[in-house]
Amino acid sequence: VVQPDEGTVTLNGRQYRQIRPIDAIREGIQVIYQDFSLFPNLTVAENIAFNYNLARKKQLVNWRDINRIAREAIAKIGVDLDLGAYVEDLPVADKQIIAICRAISQSARLVIMDEPTTALTEKEVRALFNIIKTLQREGIAILFVSHKLNEVLEISEKITIMRNGRNVTDGNTAGFDRASLVKHMTGREINETNAAIVPQAGNGSVPLLQAENLSCRGRFADVSFSLAAGEIIGITGLLGSGRTELALSLFGIRPADAGTISIEGRPAEIRSVQDAVRHGIGYVPEDRLSEGLFLERSIGSNIVAGTLRRLTRRGLINRVAGEAQIRKWVENLHINTPSHELPVKSLSGGNQQRVVLAKWLAINPKILIMNGPTVGVDVGSKAEIHQIIRDLARQGIGVIIISDDLPELLQNCCRILVMRKGRVLEELPTEGLSEADLTHRLSATVPAQASAPASGTPAHSGQRKQVRPS
Repeated sequence: VVQPDEGTVTLNGRQYRQIRPIDAIREGIQVIYQDFSLFPNLTVAENIAFNYNLARKKQLVNWRDINRIAREAIAKIGVDLDLGAYVEDLPVADKQIIAICRAISQSARLVIMDEPTTALTEKEVRALFNIIKTLQREGIAILFVSHKLNEVLEISEKITIMRNGRNVTDGNTAGFDRASLVKHMTGREINETNAAIVPQAGNGSVPLLQAENLSCRGRFADVSFSLAAGEIIGITGLLGSGRTELALSLFGIRPADAGTISIEGRPAEIRSVQDAVRHGIGYVPEDRLSEGLFLERSIGSNIVAGTLRRLTRRGLINRVAGEAQIRKWVENLHINTPSHELPVKSLSGGNQQRVVLAKWLAINPKILIMNGPTVGVDVGSKAEIHQIIRDLARQGIGVIIISDDLPELLQNCCRILVMRKGRVLEELPTEGLSEADLTHRLSATVPAQASAPASGTPAHSGQRKQVRPS
């Protein structure tokens, strides 16, 4: 896909100075890209067998061959998929499996997986690792590219660490631990211990945000919680828990059907994104590429996107004020770019996330909702984004972090709401809470009163056990 300027690649004893994707496929190399590169309007079988037709330059489709190849591929890794289903209708975990099946359908000898677990739940990650082990037993080598260090340590036998385009070190996995990986990747030591912020507001003060009995039919029900100024709270849950739906409701994208929201003690009617912004709420979405950025536009255009009305006078944009705002956030958030006029798609994941953050900080929010704030960013950028979040809390902004990255929640939040099937099962202070405890609570059997999508009754304020179905 990207041709080297110098050097060679040796595949199966054959040396290449330039190698095309079709050459790599014929040599048994398959790549599973982070975005899967599947055809949403084609069936499961067509996607799995696509490379078969490509590598053999077939111009006519033999449907019997297509279905046979697909059946053999899914049988090889022991999964069950509807071969006639359209990919666009399938969940992310199934798309990952389809990408793997396509890779192994052509007698693959090496499968390269680029950030394969970014969009997967913990349960789906376990299933993926079982598939990887099955492929290993078949004699297939795996190149696992990831920023998730615990997963790298668990699944790999050898590790190569790169920084700024160069090989920093490599060796057997047994010779590394998480701390050494972090140091090699970033060139410095990073403190990953818990560092939750104590809220500035006292116990008797009016909450910055108060949600009472929020419900959205089919998504969540009877959710009640509060957020103090300067506080960071976390919301977590397994797939289908309703955590993202709750965030979308608070931001006015999918307004709640019932319940109330108060901001600084005053009722707030949030029926649209405009309402949310007017009340001082910003939202950093889970998928920055499709929901948070205008990829073809410049870095600067993205930063000022939320404040154009403020920058406009008599139909004209005040470019001087806009430039000042752009420079301010590029500097404050350490966005690494030679020019803010470059397209935002040219940035790394961590810098793109900073641009999304800058867009919402530019509106001077009181409340910032961050859904998966460090998904797809490297460990160095992750630590820097966490520090930015803590700094925002110190400035009095109330922050809600929605994440399935448990260390992220434990390191940054004062409290964590655990959701399941649209309800808040419990609210946990992070002081003294371990990752093992939180994992156990996430996977524990759902209490009978919290499993049905009834209206529910919020627990008394001492326990803060808010319940909501979806």
